[in-house]
Amino acid sequence: MAQSMDTTKDVPRSSEVSATCAKLGDNPTRKQIIANWDPEDPVFWEKYGKKTANRNLVVSIIALLITFCINTLAAQVSAQLNNAGFAFTSGQLFLLTALPGLIGATGRLVYTYLPALMGGRNFTFVTTGILLIPLVGIGFAVMNVATPFWVFAAWFAFLGLALSVFSGSMANIGFFFPIKEKGTANGLNAGIGNLGVAVTYFVTPLVIGLNMGIGPAATTPAGTQLYLQNACFVWIIPTVIALILVALFMDNLPMPRQGVKDMAVIFKNKHTWFMTWIYTCGFGSFIGYSMALALIMKIAFPDVEASNVAFLGPLIGAGLRPVGGWLSDEIDSGAKVTFASLVLMLAATIAVIVGIQAHSFGLFFGAFMVLFLTTAFINGASFRMVPNIFHDRQQASQVTGFTAGIAAYGAFIVPILFRSDYFTALVILAVFTLATIVLTWVVYVRKGAEVKC
Repeated sequence: MAQSMDTTKDVPRSSEVSATCAKLGDNPTRKQIIANWDPEDPVFWEKYGKKTANRNLVVSIIALLITFCINTLAAQVSAQLNNAGFAFTSGQLFLLTALPGLIGATGRLVYTYLPALMGGRNFTFVTTGILLIPLVGIGFAVMNVATPFWVFAAWFAFLGLALSVFSGSMANIGFFFPIKEKGTANGLNAGIGNLGVAVTYFVTPLVIGLNMGIGPAATTPAGTQLYLQNACFVWIIPTVIALILVALFMDNLPMPRQGVKDMAVIFKNKHTWFMTWIYTCGFGSFIGYSMALALIMKIAFPDVEASNVAFLGPLIGAGLRPVGGWLSDEIDSGAKVTFASLVLMLAATIAVIVGIQAHSFGLFFGAFMVLFLTTAFINGASFRMVPNIFHDRQQASQVTGFTAGIAAYGAFIVPILFRSDYFTALVILAVFTLATIVLTWVVYVRKGAEVKC
Protein backbone atom coordinates (compact mmCIF):
# COMPACT_ATOMS: atom_id res chain seq x y z
CA MET A 1 0.00 0.00 0.00
CA ALA A 2 1.10 3.58 -0.57
CA GLN A 3 0.95 4.40 3.14
CA SER A 4 1.84 2.54 6.32
CA MET A 5 -1.40 2.08 8.21
CA ASP A 6 -2.05 2.20 11.95
CA THR A 7 -4.80 -0.37 12.46
CA THR A 8 -5.76 1.14 15.80
CA LYS A 9 -6.30 4.70 14.69
CA ASP A 10 -10.09 4.33 14.28
CA VAL A 11 -10.64 2.55 17.60
CA PRO A 12 -12.59 4.64 20.15
CA ARG A 13 -10.30 5.75 22.92
CA SER A 14 -12.69 6.83 25.67
CA SER A 15 -12.29 3.72 27.82
CA GLU A 16 -8.53 3.71 27.30
CA VAL A 17 -8.32 7.35 28.28
CA SER A 18 -10.33 6.71 31.46
CA ALA A 19 -8.23 3.71 32.37
CA THR A 20 -4.94 5.52 31.85
CA CYS A 21 -5.90 8.61 33.83
CA ALA A 22 -7.47 6.56 36.61
CA LYS A 23 -4.30 4.49 36.87
CA LEU A 24 -2.13 7.57 37.18
CA GLY A 25 -4.35 9.43 39.59
CA ASP A 26 -4.16 13.12 40.36
CA ASN A 27 -0.54 13.32 41.50
CA PRO A 28 1.52 10.79 39.51
CA THR A 29 5.28 10.80 39.82
CA ARG A 30 7.47 11.75 36.89
CA LYS A 31 8.45 8.08 36.55
CA GLN A 32 4.81 6.94 36.41
CA ILE A 33 3.95 9.49 33.72
CA ILE A 34 6.82 8.30 31.54
CA ALA A 35 5.94 4.63 32.09
CA ASN A 36 2.36 5.23 30.86
CA TRP A 37 3.21 7.58 28.01
CA ASP A 38 0.45 8.03 25.41
CA PRO A 39 0.48 11.43 23.66
CA GLU A 40 -2.41 10.48 21.36
CA ASP A 41 -4.69 10.29 24.42
CA PRO A 42 -6.01 13.90 24.56
CA VAL A 43 -6.83 13.83 28.28
CA PHE A 44 -3.44 12.36 29.21
CA TRP A 45 -1.73 14.86 26.93
CA GLU A 46 -3.40 17.94 28.40
CA LYS A 47 -3.22 16.78 32.00
CA TYR A 48 0.23 15.18 32.16
CA GLY A 49 1.97 14.84 28.81
CA LYS A 50 2.39 18.36 27.46
CA LYS A 51 4.46 19.68 30.37
CA THR A 52 6.78 16.68 30.31
CA ALA A 53 7.16 16.73 26.53
CA ASN A 54 7.92 20.45 26.46
CA ARG A 55 10.49 20.12 29.26
CA ASN A 56 12.32 17.42 27.33
CA LEU A 57 12.04 19.45 24.13
CA VAL A 58 13.61 22.56 25.66
CA VAL A 59 16.62 20.69 27.04
CA SER A 60 16.97 18.66 23.84
CA ILE A 61 17.10 21.89 21.85
CA ILE A 62 19.84 23.30 24.09
CA ALA A 63 21.95 20.15 23.79
CA LEU A 64 21.40 19.89 20.04
CA LEU A 65 22.32 23.54 19.53
CA ILE A 66 25.62 22.93 21.35
CA THR A 67 26.42 19.92 19.16
CA PHE A 68 25.85 21.95 15.99
CA CYS A 69 28.07 24.71 17.39
CA ILE A 70 30.82 22.16 17.92
CA ASN A 71 30.41 20.50 14.53
CA THR A 72 30.62 23.82 12.68
CA LEU A 73 34.02 24.52 14.22
CA ALA A 74 35.44 22.47 11.36
CA ALA A 75 34.39 25.14 8.87
CA GLN A 76 35.58 28.05 11.01
CA VAL A 77 38.89 26.59 12.20
CA SER A 78 39.93 25.25 8.78
CA ALA A 79 39.33 28.68 7.23
CA GLN A 80 41.78 30.24 9.73
CA LEU A 81 44.52 27.60 9.93
CA ASN A 82 46.82 29.25 7.39
CA ASN A 83 46.34 32.61 9.10
CA ALA A 84 47.56 30.90 12.28
CA GLY A 85 50.84 29.89 10.59
CA PHE A 86 50.01 26.59 8.89
CA ALA A 87 50.66 26.01 5.19
CA PHE A 88 47.89 23.69 4.01
CA THR A 89 46.60 23.71 0.43
CA SER A 90 43.02 24.72 -0.40
CA GLY A 91 42.33 21.07 -1.21
CA GLN A 92 43.51 20.01 2.24
CA LEU A 93 41.44 22.72 3.91
CA PHE A 94 38.28 21.70 2.03
CA LEU A 95 38.99 18.08 3.02
CA LEU A 96 39.25 19.07 6.69
CA THR A 97 35.94 20.90 6.33
CA ALA A 98 34.34 17.85 4.71
CA LEU A 99 35.62 15.09 7.03
CA PRO A 100 33.18 15.76 9.89
CA GLY A 101 30.34 15.39 7.39
CA LEU A 102 31.53 11.96 6.30
CA ILE A 103 31.88 10.66 9.84
CA GLY A 104 28.84 12.50 11.14
CA ALA A 105 26.49 11.28 8.43
CA THR A 106 27.62 7.68 8.84
CA GLY A 107 27.24 8.00 12.60
CA ARG A 108 23.66 9.20 12.17
CA LEU A 109 22.70 5.84 10.70
CA VAL A 110 23.71 4.29 14.04
CA TYR A 111 22.66 7.08 16.39
CA THR A 112 19.08 6.88 15.08
CA TYR A 113 18.55 3.64 16.99
CA LEU A 114 20.44 4.46 20.19
CA PRO A 115 17.66 6.30 22.09
CA ALA A 116 15.53 3.14 21.99
CA LEU A 117 18.47 1.13 23.36
CA MET A 118 19.90 3.63 25.86
CA GLY A 119 17.00 5.93 26.66
CA GLY A 120 16.71 9.48 25.37
CA ARG A 121 18.30 11.15 28.40
CA ASN A 122 21.22 8.71 28.50
CA PHE A 123 21.74 9.04 24.75
CA THR A 124 21.82 12.83 24.88
CA PHE A 125 24.17 12.92 27.88
CA VAL A 126 26.73 10.46 26.47
CA THR A 127 26.80 11.71 22.89
CA THR A 128 27.10 15.34 23.99
CA GLY A 129 29.69 14.62 26.67
CA ILE A 130 32.18 12.86 24.39
CA LEU A 131 32.43 16.01 22.28
CA LEU A 132 34.58 17.57 25.00
CA ILE A 133 37.42 15.35 23.75
CA PRO A 134 37.84 16.84 20.23
CA LEU A 135 37.24 20.33 21.62
CA VAL A 136 40.32 19.99 23.81
CA GLY A 137 42.30 18.09 21.16
CA ILE A 138 41.82 20.64 18.39
CA GLY A 139 42.32 23.51 20.83
CA PHE A 140 45.82 22.29 21.64
CA ALA A 141 46.61 21.25 18.06
CA VAL A 142 46.07 24.73 16.60
CA MET A 143 48.58 26.21 19.08
CA ASN A 144 51.45 24.23 17.54
CA VAL A 145 52.28 24.99 13.88
CA ALA A 146 54.25 21.74 13.77
CA THR A 147 51.02 19.74 14.11
CA PRO A 148 50.84 17.58 10.96
CA PHE A 149 47.85 17.44 8.64
CA TRP A 150 46.95 13.87 9.60
CA VAL A 151 46.49 14.88 13.24
CA PHE A 152 44.04 17.58 12.22
CA ALA A 153 42.29 15.08 9.94
CA ALA A 154 41.87 12.67 12.86
CA TRP A 155 40.55 15.34 15.23
CA PHE A 156 38.18 16.79 12.64
CA ALA A 157 36.84 13.30 11.91
CA PHE A 158 36.17 12.88 15.65
CA LEU A 159 34.41 16.24 15.57
CA GLY A 160 31.96 14.72 13.08
CA LEU A 161 30.24 12.81 15.89
CA ALA A 162 28.63 16.13 16.80
CA LEU A 163 26.69 15.97 13.54
CA SER A 164 25.53 12.43 14.34
CA VAL A 165 23.58 13.50 17.42
CA PHE A 166 20.82 15.08 15.32
CA SER A 167 19.20 11.85 14.12
CA GLY A 168 18.97 10.34 17.60
CA SER A 169 17.68 13.59 19.01
CA MET A 170 14.91 13.78 16.41
CA ALA A 171 13.99 10.12 16.90
CA ASN A 172 13.75 10.69 20.65
CA ILE A 173 11.69 13.90 20.57
CA GLY A 174 9.31 12.50 17.98
CA PHE A 175 7.99 10.00 20.52
CA PHE A 176 7.00 12.68 23.02
CA PHE A 177 4.43 14.48 20.86
CA PRO A 178 1.10 13.57 19.22
CA ILE A 179 1.01 13.40 15.44
CA LYS A 180 -0.83 16.71 15.12
CA GLU A 181 2.02 18.54 16.90
CA LYS A 182 5.01 16.64 15.51
CA GLY A 183 5.59 19.15 12.73
CA THR A 184 6.00 22.05 15.14
CA ALA A 185 7.96 20.05 17.74
CA ASN A 186 10.34 18.56 15.21
CA GLY A 187 10.72 21.95 13.57
CA LEU A 188 11.65 23.60 16.88
CA ASN A 189 14.09 20.87 17.88
CA ALA A 190 15.77 20.79 14.49
CA GLY A 191 15.49 24.47 13.64
CA ILE A 192 16.76 25.96 16.91
CA GLY A 193 19.31 23.15 17.15
CA ASN A 194 20.54 24.01 13.65
CA LEU A 195 21.03 27.59 14.86
CA GLY A 196 24.26 26.31 16.38
CA VAL A 197 25.75 26.67 12.90
CA ALA A 198 24.96 30.39 12.84
CA VAL A 199 26.07 30.85 16.45
CA THR A 200 29.52 29.45 15.67
CA TYR A 201 29.81 31.60 12.55
CA PHE A 202 29.00 34.63 14.72
CA VAL A 203 31.02 33.78 17.84
CA THR A 204 34.26 32.50 16.28
CA PRO A 205 35.37 35.75 14.59
CA LEU A 206 34.79 37.53 17.92
CA VAL A 207 36.64 35.19 20.29
CA ILE A 208 39.68 34.37 18.13
CA GLY A 209 40.76 37.99 18.36
CA LEU A 210 40.58 38.12 22.16
CA ASN A 211 43.27 37.22 24.67
CA MET A 212 41.35 34.94 27.03
CA GLY A 213 44.50 33.77 28.79
CA ILE A 214 44.41 30.32 27.20
CA GLY A 215 47.59 29.82 25.22
CA PRO A 216 49.71 32.07 23.01
CA ALA A 217 48.63 34.13 20.01
CA ALA A 218 49.64 33.56 16.41
CA THR A 219 50.50 36.53 14.22
CA THR A 220 48.54 36.57 10.95
CA PRO A 221 50.03 37.73 7.60
CA ALA A 222 48.17 41.01 8.18
CA GLY A 223 49.99 41.47 11.49
CA THR A 224 47.02 40.87 13.82
CA GLN A 225 46.97 38.57 16.83
CA LEU A 226 44.99 35.35 16.42
CA TYR A 227 43.92 33.10 19.31
CA LEU A 228 42.45 30.26 17.24
CA GLN A 229 42.32 27.93 20.24
CA ASN A 230 39.59 30.12 21.73
CA ALA A 231 37.20 28.90 19.01
CA CYS A 232 37.32 25.46 20.66
CA PHE A 233 37.82 26.20 24.34
CA VAL A 234 34.94 28.69 24.48
CA TRP A 235 32.43 25.81 24.09
CA ILE A 236 33.64 23.72 27.04
CA ILE A 237 31.60 25.51 29.73
CA PRO A 238 28.34 25.63 27.67
CA THR A 239 28.75 21.90 26.98
CA VAL A 240 29.12 21.12 30.69
CA ILE A 241 26.05 23.24 31.49
CA ALA A 242 24.08 21.37 28.83
CA LEU A 243 25.11 18.04 30.37
CA ILE A 244 23.84 19.15 33.77
CA LEU A 245 20.48 20.17 32.27
CA VAL A 246 20.17 16.84 30.46
CA ALA A 247 20.87 14.89 33.64
CA LEU A 248 18.32 16.85 35.66
CA PHE A 249 15.44 17.49 33.30
CA MET A 250 15.31 14.92 30.49
CA ASP A 251 13.64 11.50 30.67
CA ASN A 252 14.29 8.03 29.29
CA LEU A 253 11.04 7.46 27.44
CA PRO A 254 10.33 3.76 26.80
CA MET A 255 10.50 3.06 23.06
CA PRO A 256 9.92 -0.13 21.09
CA ARG A 257 13.20 -1.93 20.45
CA GLN A 258 13.43 -3.36 16.99
CA GLY A 259 15.63 -6.04 15.56
CA VAL A 260 17.39 -5.75 12.21
CA LYS A 261 14.45 -7.35 10.40
CA ASP A 262 12.01 -4.91 11.96
CA MET A 263 14.17 -1.95 11.05
CA ALA A 264 14.51 -3.20 7.48
CA VAL A 265 10.76 -2.78 6.92
CA ILE A 266 11.17 0.91 6.12
CA PHE A 267 13.55 0.10 3.26
CA LYS A 268 10.81 -1.84 1.47
CA ASN A 269 8.64 1.25 1.28
CA LYS A 270 9.48 3.47 -1.70
CA HIS A 271 8.46 6.57 0.22
CA THR A 272 11.44 6.06 2.52
CA TRP A 273 13.69 6.61 -0.48
CA PHE A 274 11.60 9.45 -1.92
CA MET A 275 11.68 11.36 1.37
CA THR A 276 15.39 10.67 1.76
CA TRP A 277 16.00 12.23 -1.66
CA ILE A 278 13.89 15.30 -0.84
CA TYR A 279 15.36 15.87 2.61
CA THR A 280 18.87 15.44 1.24
CA CYS A 281 18.20 18.29 -1.16
CA GLY A 282 17.06 20.43 1.77
CA PHE A 283 19.22 19.59 4.76
CA GLY A 284 22.13 18.31 2.67
CA SER A 285 22.27 21.73 1.01
CA PHE A 286 21.92 23.56 4.33
CA ILE A 287 24.67 21.73 6.17
CA GLY A 288 26.88 21.43 3.08
CA TYR A 289 26.74 25.12 2.25
CA SER A 290 27.15 25.97 5.94
CA MET A 291 30.36 23.97 6.13
CA ALA A 292 31.75 25.31 2.83
CA LEU A 293 30.60 28.94 2.89
CA ALA A 294 33.55 30.39 4.83
CA LEU A 295 36.10 28.82 2.48
CA ILE A 296 34.08 29.58 -0.66
CA MET A 297 33.98 33.28 0.22
CA LYS A 298 37.66 33.36 1.20
CA ILE A 299 38.81 31.77 -2.06
CA ALA A 300 36.25 33.06 -4.59
CA PHE A 301 36.30 36.63 -3.20
CA PRO A 302 39.73 37.07 -1.56
CA ASP A 303 39.40 40.85 -1.78
CA VAL A 304 36.19 40.90 0.32
CA GLU A 305 36.24 40.59 4.11
CA ALA A 306 32.81 39.22 5.02
CA SER A 307 33.49 36.85 7.91
CA ASN A 308 31.39 39.00 10.22
CA VAL A 309 28.24 38.58 8.10
CA ALA A 310 28.69 34.95 7.05
CA PHE A 311 26.59 33.85 10.03
CA LEU A 312 23.48 35.30 8.36
CA GLY A 313 23.10 32.35 5.98
CA PRO A 314 23.05 29.61 8.63
CA LEU A 315 20.96 31.90 10.85
CA ILE A 316 18.29 32.17 8.16
CA GLY A 317 18.48 28.47 7.29
CA ALA A 318 18.15 27.32 10.88
CA GLY A 319 16.04 30.09 12.36
CA LEU A 320 13.22 29.82 9.83
CA ARG A 321 13.09 26.02 9.80
CA PRO A 322 10.31 25.93 12.42
CA VAL A 323 8.32 28.25 10.15
CA GLY A 324 8.43 25.59 7.46
CA GLY A 325 6.94 23.04 9.84
CA TRP A 326 4.37 25.49 11.20
CA LEU A 327 3.28 26.66 7.74
CA SER A 328 2.90 23.04 6.62
CA ASP A 329 0.65 22.37 9.61
CA GLU A 330 -1.39 25.50 8.85
CA ILE A 331 -2.09 24.65 5.19
CA ASP A 332 -2.10 20.90 5.92
CA SER A 333 0.51 20.15 3.28
CA GLY A 334 4.24 19.87 3.77
CA ALA A 335 4.53 18.78 0.15
CA LYS A 336 3.25 22.09 -1.23
CA VAL A 337 5.63 24.10 0.94
CA THR A 338 8.51 21.84 -0.09
CA PHE A 339 7.69 22.12 -3.80
CA ALA A 340 7.47 25.93 -3.83
CA SER A 341 10.72 26.18 -1.86
CA LEU A 342 12.53 23.84 -4.26
CA VAL A 343 11.58 25.99 -7.23
CA LEU A 344 12.97 29.07 -5.48
CA MET A 345 16.09 27.10 -4.52
CA LEU A 346 16.80 26.33 -8.16
CA ALA A 347 16.49 30.01 -9.10
CA ALA A 348 18.80 31.02 -6.23
CA THR A 349 21.42 28.44 -7.25
CA ILE A 350 21.48 29.86 -10.76
CA ALA A 351 21.87 33.35 -9.30
CA VAL A 352 24.86 32.20 -7.22
CA ILE A 353 26.49 30.88 -10.39
CA VAL A 354 25.95 34.21 -12.12
CA GLY A 355 27.32 36.09 -9.10
CA ILE A 356 30.57 34.11 -9.06
CA GLN A 357 31.01 34.31 -12.84
CA ALA A 358 30.45 38.09 -12.76
CA HIS A 359 32.58 38.44 -9.60
CA SER A 360 29.69 40.26 -7.97
CA PHE A 361 29.83 39.61 -4.25
CA GLY A 362 26.51 41.37 -3.70
CA LEU A 363 24.65 39.06 -6.09
CA PHE A 364 26.55 36.02 -4.82
CA PHE A 365 25.86 36.73 -1.14
CA GLY A 366 22.24 37.77 -1.66
CA ALA A 367 21.48 34.64 -3.68
CA PHE A 368 23.17 32.51 -1.02
CA MET A 369 20.90 34.02 1.63
CA VAL A 370 17.87 33.03 -0.49
CA LEU A 371 19.37 29.53 -0.80
CA PHE A 372 19.54 29.23 2.97
CA LEU A 373 15.96 30.52 3.23
CA THR A 374 14.68 27.77 0.93
CA THR A 375 16.54 25.06 2.87
CA ALA A 376 14.78 26.25 6.04
CA PHE A 377 11.33 25.78 4.54
CA ILE A 378 12.19 22.47 2.86
CA ASN A 379 13.66 21.01 6.05
CA GLY A 380 10.73 22.03 8.23
CA ALA A 381 8.12 20.96 5.71
CA SER A 382 9.65 17.61 4.75
CA PHE A 383 9.87 16.49 8.38
CA ARG A 384 6.19 17.26 8.65
CA MET A 385 5.55 15.06 5.61
CA VAL A 386 7.09 11.92 7.12
CA PRO A 387 4.59 11.22 9.96
CA ASN A 388 1.76 11.94 7.55
CA ILE A 389 3.07 9.29 5.16
CA PHE A 390 4.08 6.73 7.79
CA HIS A 391 1.23 6.59 10.31
CA ASP A 392 3.01 4.04 12.46
CA ARG A 393 4.97 6.06 15.05
CA GLN A 394 7.92 3.67 15.14
CA GLN A 395 8.30 3.62 11.37
CA ALA A 396 7.97 7.40 11.16
CA SER A 397 10.73 7.74 13.75
CA GLN A 398 13.02 5.33 11.91
CA VAL A 399 12.41 7.00 8.55
CA THR A 400 13.11 10.41 10.10
CA GLY A 401 16.42 9.15 11.47
CA PHE A 402 17.43 7.41 8.25
CA THR A 403 16.66 10.41 6.04
CA ALA A 404 18.56 12.66 8.46
CA GLY A 405 21.55 10.34 8.27
CA ILE A 406 21.73 10.22 4.49
CA ALA A 407 21.09 13.95 4.12
CA ALA A 408 24.00 14.74 6.43
CA TYR A 409 26.39 13.45 3.77
CA GLY A 410 25.81 16.85 2.22
CA ALA A 411 28.29 18.16 4.81
CA PHE A 412 30.91 15.98 3.10
CA ILE A 413 29.82 16.06 -0.54
CA VAL A 414 29.28 19.80 -0.96
CA PRO A 415 32.74 20.88 0.31
CA ILE A 416 34.36 18.11 -1.77
CA LEU A 417 32.54 19.35 -4.89
CA PHE A 418 33.90 22.85 -4.31
CA ARG A 419 37.51 21.67 -4.02
CA SER A 420 38.13 22.13 -7.73
CA ASP A 421 35.56 23.98 -9.84
CA TYR A 422 32.85 26.27 -8.47
CA PHE A 423 30.88 26.34 -11.71
CA THR A 424 30.74 22.55 -12.09
CA ALA A 425 29.84 22.09 -8.42
CA LEU A 426 26.92 24.51 -8.61
CA VAL A 427 25.64 23.07 -11.90
CA ILE A 428 25.61 19.59 -10.35
CA LEU A 429 23.68 20.92 -7.35
CA ALA A 430 21.23 22.76 -9.63
CA VAL A 431 20.52 19.59 -11.61
CA PHE A 432 19.96 17.69 -8.36
CA THR A 433 17.48 20.36 -7.26
CA LEU A 434 15.62 20.15 -10.57
CA ALA A 435 15.30 16.38 -10.21
CA THR A 436 13.92 16.86 -6.68
CA ILE A 437 11.33 19.32 -7.99
CA VAL A 438 10.08 16.74 -10.49
CA LEU A 439 9.97 13.99 -7.84
CA THR A 440 8.03 16.13 -5.35
CA TRP A 441 5.52 17.24 -7.98
CA VAL A 442 4.84 13.79 -9.40
CA VAL A 443 4.59 11.84 -6.13
CA TYR A 444 3.15 14.33 -3.64
CA VAL A 445 1.78 17.54 -5.19
CA ARG A 446 0.08 17.09 -8.56
CA LYS A 447 -3.62 16.40 -8.88
CA GLY A 448 -4.09 12.68 -8.43
CA ALA A 449 -0.78 12.29 -6.58
CA GLU A 450 -0.34 8.98 -4.82
CA VAL A 451 0.02 10.50 -1.35
CA LYS A 452 -1.21 13.83 -0.01
CA CYS A 453 1.00 14.98 2.85
